[in-house]
Amino acid sequence: MSLNLIDTHCHLDAKAFEQDFAEVLQRATETGVKRILSIGISRSSSATVMQMADKHPEIFPVVGIHPNYTLQTEPDDWDRIIEMAHHDSVVGVGETGLDRYWKDVPIEIQQDYFRRHIRLSRDTGKPFVVHCRDAETDVVELLQEESQGQPLSGVMHSFCGSGETAKICLQLGLHISFSGMLTYRRNEELRATAATIPLDRLLVETDAPYLAPQPRRGKRNEPAFTAMTNEVLAEVHGKTAEEMGEITTRNATALFQLH
Repeated sequence: MSLNLIDTHCHLDAKAFEQDFAEVLQRATETGVKRILSIGISRSSSATVMQMADKHPEIFPVVGIHPNYTLQTEPDDWDRIIEMAHHDSVVGVGETGLDRYWKDVPIEIQQDYFRRHIRLSRDTGKPFVVHCRDAETDVVELLQEESQGQPLSGVMHSFCGSGETAKICLQLGLHISFSGMLTYRRNEELRATAATIPLDRLLVETDAPYLAPQPRRGKRNEPAFTAMTNEVLAEVHGKTAEEMGEITTRNATALFQLH
């Protein structure tokens, strides 16, 4: 049985992939990564990932404005994101969320755009992708406000939060996605949290070119390395890598309505 994986979050438009883009896609295929979600972080980035998807059937675009880029927007950028999000090829909205690690963007602006993305997700029927860095309490509060007692359709991307945060996000209807951080030696608590996530809510990702898994830590990450995180996720759930690949692929296919 061979691996069947979906990298549910990476940034293929990053400059880090300019020199060997074709080889990156080839290595992904060779390691069992059949489909890749490439995530927009700005208007131009979102347009680029849509263009990539037009040329490469294994790439699926997600469009939005990353919280750290919300201060740099032009007046009509959000209108263009709305247009893109309604396009048939686009499978999700984001990445959005809150980031208190970097101090460049006032949290009020980030919160405004976070709410916009969640509402756009509802309007389009496509899930939203949440970035959360040093802002767990704020993110949870906003999600609870926006849910209005109704299940949310989205994913906590590259999850590294507490077990309590994971529990609340699951109650809100969200999926939990794990990146290479799950493989880091010091992250025993994160692996313990991962073991508590119901199988039907698990996703796996790279966040490439960032957060390479332990064997490649410190180097450029790429979609092929999804397999390394999948293997650790399988271990904590007592599954084979092939079984976990099928589980996360089934979840991603359903959530993002992939074909």
